[in-house]
Amino acid sequence: MAKVKMKTNRSAAKRFKITANGKVKRNKGGGSHLNVKKNSKRKRGLNETVFLDGDEAKKIKKYVPYA
Repeated sequence: MAKVKMKTNRSAAKRFKITANGKVKRNKGGGSHLNVKKNSKRKRGLNETVFLDGDEAKKIKKYVPYA
């Protein structure tokens, strides 16, 4: 009998990537609209990627098992 595969959480798969070393990478939110009132330093900071660690990363790896 075939092994039952887990389903990938599609919303998590679109928001998070797993690196080759197993780290969880995500983009910062809040940079797509209402940018007129945000200063340049703040908008530049929103371009950076962030790596999750600890319990958050473990949870995301369960949501995205085959990434």
